[in-house]
Amino acid sequence: MTTSIAGPTLADFIAARDVVSAVAQETPIEESRYLSGILGLEVVLKCENLQRTGAYKIRGAFNRMSKLSPDERARGVVAASAGNHAQGVALAARELGIKATIFMPMGVALPKLLATKDYGAEVMLLGPTFTESLAAAKEFAASSGAVFIPPFDHADVVAGQGTVGLEIFEQVADVETVIVPIGGGGLISGVASAMKQHAAANGRTIRIIGVQSTNAAAYPPSLRAGEPTTIEMKPTIADGIAVARPGTLNFAIIKDTVDEVVTVSDDDIARALVMLLERAKLVVEPAGAVGVAAILAEKIDAIGKTVVILSGGNIDPMLMERVIARGLVTTGRYMRMRIPLPDRPGQLAKISEILANHNSNVVEVTHTRHGIDLQITQAELEIHIETRGPDHAAEVLDALRAEGFEPRVDF
Repeated sequence: MTTSIAGPTLADFIAARDVVSAVAQETPIEESRYLSGILGLEVVLKCENLQRTGAYKIRGAFNRMSKLSPDERARGVVAASAGNHAQGVALAARELGIKATIFMPMGVALPKLLATKDYGAEVMLLGPTFTESLAAAKEFAASSGAVFIPPFDHADVVAGQGTVGLEIFEQVADVETVIVPIGGGGLISGVASAMKQHAAANGRTIRIIGVQSTNAAAYPPSLRAGEPTTIEMKPTIADGIAVARPGTLNFAIIKDTVDEVVTVSDDDIARALVMLLERAKLVVEPAGAVGVAAILAEKIDAIGKTVVILSGGNIDPMLMERVIARGLVTTGRYMRMRIPLPDRPGQLAKISEILANHNSNVVEVTHTRHGIDLQITQAELEIHIETRGPDHAAEVLDALRAEGFEPRVDF
């Protein structure tokens, strides 16, 4: 029986698929031999990072807005978003001929901001996080009469996002596990509900695993408490899923349909982004990569053929540069050392020779005589090097110590 699941019915998801197909493309499935080797099961990637607007959000936004009455459309719509929902609402509004006003956090990624404006929406920047933007958007709706388009907590939005799950069944007929990013819960509640109902109707079972950023993980405590719980978030690179409180409808669906929720650190996410660039040739934003991060961090207990949803690809190039650097550090492929030296000629040349003999590439060097930790007769060398991984990094450090140097690794 599937009637016990809250929210949209399977018929609602199927109807949403017809509506959403007018604007959203069926995104590709890509096999990942690398992740399959780590998980010990066949792994494929559902590439919503290649969706129009760069994320799955256009599905839920368009499905919700397509149901507005002529009077509601004339009043316009308002939304709050860290970026992806904003672009989805803006594009849906343009396609439907509706005026859109979007509230976004002050620190929103520039590409997301510019894209939202390019789709024709009026953008208001307010507050340091999504929470403040959400409150402002609701106040605007109350004062202006504009229709608030929620990012996740609405049945029509959930039905639109659930079309991702229906596509997965069509593209990967033998799927048994699906790994989904979680913020407020719109995507996973739609995917889990649609896929659980579809599987039950066909005498099958499906395992759904959600993944949150450790610094913005509202679902684990909420599930323990049995009700939506507001958390105090910490900064995270996964801004697209940084939500302090689960959606009410989303929570009701998730507690009945999601089998497990795990969390990953920012370092885990950085490693995942580097892996996706190098191995899969895919650009994915931090929030969209948490499922891959969970596999790399060995947090996933899957069964059978496994699909990982890459929920978005809208990443600021400046953030990408920093994340890649961090990912290289966490995989032992980039190291910064500080080495105290006797202040006499030849020391830098000696260290350079050691590094060259061990095939490490020097990226940056700073030499100084100033520092409170240095004796008057000492200098200090700060040196950044590329290595081939943790074993090679350890080999370089051992070689320096064998020659009497005392390198201190900062990262």
